[in-house]
Amino acid sequence: MIAYIIRRLIFIIPTLLGISVACFILVQLVPGGPVEEMISRIQGFSSNRGGGTKAISPAEVENIKAYFGFNRPAHERYFLWLGNLLRGDFGRSYIYHGPVFQVILSKMPISLFFGLTSFFLAYLVSIPLGVSKAIRHNSFFDLATSVLVFVGYVIPGFALGILLIILFGGGSFLDWFPISGVVSDNHQFLSPVGKVVDFLHHMVLPLICFMIGEFAFLTLLTKNSLLEELNKDYIRTALAKGVSFRRAAWKHGLRNALIPLATGMGGIFTVMFTGALLIERVFDIDGMGLLFYNSIVGRDYNVVLGLIVLISFFTILGRLFSDLLYAVVDPRIRFD
Repeated sequence: MIAYIIRRLIFIIPTLLGISVACFILVQLVPGGPVEEMISRIQGFSSNRGGGTKAISPAEVENIKAYFGFNRPAHERYFLWLGNLLRGDFGRSYIYHGPVFQVILSKMPISLFFGLTSFFLAYLVSIPLGVSKAIRHNSFFDLATSVLVFVGYVIPGFALGILLIILFGGGSFLDWFPISGVVSDNHQFLSPVGKVVDFLHHMVLPLICFMIGEFAFLTLLTKNSLLEELNKDYIRTALAKGVSFRRAAWKHGLRNALIPLATGMGGIFTVMFTGALLIERVFDIDGMGLLFYNSIVGRDYNVVLGLIVLISFFTILGRLFSDLLYAVVDPRIRFD
């Protein structure tokens, strides 16, 4: 097991190098960039001052390229960026005008909250519900909850967000929940308990949207996995020995049914990067998803590359964590 973990950790290095090279090349091929953005701003500023569109001389263009480091060949820029990355320097953001790592950290808390909370809520609700549906297969309870599960499975999170705003955010019916931001305008003047209540009040609708897809998938996966286990001989043996069907399902069948679910547990390493862009835009949440989108649109290459490297690194760790969970859930699995 230790040797397997060491091999996987060593394999991270060439994997990240390959990803960084591919993404760097793709970023360079995208039309536009910080140089063009700066030229456009200078010309727009001149036009707004009533001086017409200012012509940018070749020397000024070269100075702008030198300022952003684009006066070097692409391969030199890559190795310079990689060298800085190995020292823990992700570069500076062209849009936010600060260190990339600090920009990412500033957006991480709210995305981490949504990611962790929706992740654990999805598992906390889905596993018991999936087991109950398997035990009561084809009953009224199973059919009734299947409607909710399938609706959650097919409706996108952002579309559900718009619907919830209309129904519960004062759109056309009830005005129970706020529809934007994470706190109220008077948040700083509230008591400590009031601040917590205000924050949680803002979280209800977005959290439902963040967890709905994962909840539906995990419920169906739990039910189908457990149904497969309940038809196996060891369950029949337990029933023949006098064990109740419910006890056989929860005590014996569930552990084996959890093996497919272990795959998704590795996602806990990437929850801070899984903020859904459209959900964040619907509820005006300034998180990682919105940062990624704005960086791509604004050609903020350093932020884009920094996010891709971090996402790739934590995704690889998540895969390793999932493999180790296999061995915990099923002792028969061994990694040599």
